[in-house]
Amino acid sequence: MDQEKGDDSDLLQNDEKLHWKSYYKNLLLLAYQSFGVVYGDLATCPLYVYKSTFTGRLHNFQDEETIFGAFSLIFWTFTLIPLLKYVFIVLSADDNGEGGTFALYSLLCRHAKFSLLPNQQAADEELSTYYRPGYTSRSTALSPLKRFLEKHKKTRTALLLVVLFGACMVIGDGVLTPAISVLSSISGLQVRAAGLSNAVVVLISCIVLVGLFALQHRGTHRVAFLFAPVVIIWLLCIGLVGLYNIIHWNPRIYRALSPIYIIKFFKVTGKEGWLSLGGILLCITGSEAMFADLGHFTAASIKVAFVTVIYPCLVLQYMGQAAYLTKNASSVPTSFYASIPNSVFWPVFLVATLASIVASQAVISATFSIVKQCLALGCFPRVKVVHTSRWIYGQIYIPEINWILMVLCLAVTIGFRDTTLIGNAYGIACIAVMFVTTWLMALIIIFVWQKNIFFALLFLTFFGIIELLYLSSSIIKVPQGGWAPLVLSTVFMAIMYVWHYGTRRKYIFDMQNKVSMKWILTLGPSLGIVRVPGIGLIYTELVTGVPAIFSHFVTNLPAFHQVLVFVCVKSVPLPYVPPDERYLIGRIGPRAYRMYRCIVRYGYKDIQKDDYNFEDHLVLSIAEFIQMEAEESRGSVSSDGSPEGRMAVISTSERRSGLVVRDADDGAPGVSVSGRSSKSETLQSLQSLYEHESPNLTRRKRVRFELPQSPQVDPQMRDELAALLEAKEAGVAYVLGHSYIKARKNSSFMKKFVIDVAYSFLRKNCRGPSVALNIPHISLIEVGMIYYV
Repeated sequence: MDQEKGDDSDLLQNDEKLHWKSYYKNLLLLAYQSFGVVYGDLATCPLYVYKSTFTGRLHNFQDEETIFGAFSLIFWTFTLIPLLKYVFIVLSADDNGEGGTFALYSLLCRHAKFSLLPNQQAADEELSTYYRPGYTSRSTALSPLKRFLEKHKKTRTALLLVVLFGACMVIGDGVLTPAISVLSSISGLQVRAAGLSNAVVVLISCIVLVGLFALQHRGTHRVAFLFAPVVIIWLLCIGLVGLYNIIHWNPRIYRALSPIYIIKFFKVTGKEGWLSLGGILLCITGSEAMFADLGHFTAASIKVAFVTVIYPCLVLQYMGQAAYLTKNASSVPTSFYASIPNSVFWPVFLVATLASIVASQAVISATFSIVKQCLALGCFPRVKVVHTSRWIYGQIYIPEINWILMVLCLAVTIGFRDTTLIGNAYGIACIAVMFVTTWLMALIIIFVWQKNIFFALLFLTFFGIIELLYLSSSIIKVPQGGWAPLVLSTVFMAIMYVWHYGTRRKYIFDMQNKVSMKWILTLGPSLGIVRVPGIGLIYTELVTGVPAIFSHFVTNLPAFHQVLVFVCVKSVPLPYVPPDERYLIGRIGPRAYRMYRCIVRYGYKDIQKDDYNFEDHLVLSIAEFIQMEAEESRGSVSSDGSPEGRMAVISTSERRSGLVVRDADDGAPGVSVSGRSSKSETLQSLQSLYEHESPNLTRRKRVRFELPQSPQVDPQMRDELAALLEAKEAGVAYVLGHSYIKARKNSSFMKKFVIDVAYSFLRKNCRGPSVALNIPHISLIEVGMIYYV
């Protein structure tokens, strides 16, 4: 007996050892991969920090004590913001593993009623990943701050604008990072080729940038295996070069680790030292990427990579450059390349160029991700999103955004031609995003983590003051290039807000003009029109009620399909919706009306796949709902549906509908509900031609549904399922509103301009809803309708 217990304990210990071994192996693998995606931007900062710091009149103070003070500022800034703020605090505020500005906003919208998304419903709160583990609504329900923010729409609008501003600054990073990284690395050629003009450096940089953006459609996964080694080799190179410079030029530089040198720095330099903070700030650009790219890795892996490699290597490099400058103050404009020993210059230059491309790639990918998140939350016009990898989830490419970024990046490179001016712009973009994150984190501490407001104020005060100091220094440099991110963010923010405003006004119009259920019930099961064979899918943004487009259609064409399904494809403030919780199915009106509602829910990071057959999923889900409803209604007085019945979550992995699913070409015997399709030969030939020309459709697995032969099936349920399958065999039609949005005649001039000009322009020049929803054109019916909002 004792021997058996001993064997069991040994097995448990072995299992535990294997578990921890597997955990550490995965942790180290993710930490290794994070170098190429997360840290490319942060790792290339030494290329331009000292050059941007010692600009203007500060070059008159290039003595040893001033250089010591500049390094001390860099060291403590690098320690407090990336290490203390992001690694130890912000990385813990993930949204089910996702990070970034929108992840924080999503968390807030779920734990307090801050969202302006109009079609949210109580059923969304029942999603398994909706609330943070351990969250209790009671503790914050009585918070006066929460009640104030929820009550006033202007405060919620202001919160959305702050988030959009942060998102726009990330897009600004996508323009400025490739420009400053590539231009800084290529400018190293001037150290060895003194006669090389700035025009040639700019030309070479532009060629590299065009190549970088032209290859985006290939997908980062094809060259991702090179990214991590490049950044690791780069970090080891600059770390060793920094250590060499410390030993060779000025070992006393370690004294500058004391913050006393910061006080001495400002005493000597005064206002010029404060203005130089805009250059010091560049040492932490890329810190936000640690949080924004959290979804591809884990918080632990990002922390391990930063603490073990990033932090020591970059500190050594900044210290080494400072040691070199104390003895070679005239080399400030080319301090990084000038400090490299001659024997290793060209290998380091080559690695620097590759590292700058990796840094650019990471930020471009992050820009695509932020645009997709804005798109999912109704804050960006519909654009084409291409998924570049079948295996790596979330890697996307957006053609329109890619070419806009390339044009803007080339314009910045050719227009400024100087990394100092680009650095001024870059600094404002980065510190603005960090400042937005600080404010959102303060709200997270109160409403999501449910901590005392004192901790939120402490966090906001400590980091807010530091970032305000840097922001104030950067704003002074607006005339010297700092205007670029402000102009870019203003334009993108205007586009986002106009789109969000127009979409919201359209939804409110739909809500106010819903078809009366009383009117539908008085028409009877036939709805007063001819019910033709087939399923009619009516797409709407409404999650309750019947949209006005339906009455508009039947008024002009008094015929409709025998089965009607009102489909709503909506986004919820979650990164991912579990597939088993994606479909909500309900009934509209009594059973004899054959009217259903289907709500398909996606998170802001979910992929809306176009390679699966939505029609088959829908039929199976409705069939399962019919069976579920029949089982629940047994023994009740009335088995008829209510005018707007409850919605049920239908799992896609465990089907209980009882339908027999066969391949379309399978000749196995079964009980089919219809013998021959009701489509005409002409329509059938057109459909076969369309499917032949559409590769996405030919990949789909063709299936047919049959009813089981069991005599125990409820007759009413069997009749309803038979009607559903007959309609499916007859064909599916997609009904979509082709809306024209116009401002009312008594609207203000500003509203008319926003709706009639700006919003109308965006709608005409973005992807149509039928394309975004992957609706086959052969089955599409568009209903024109004018919205006066």
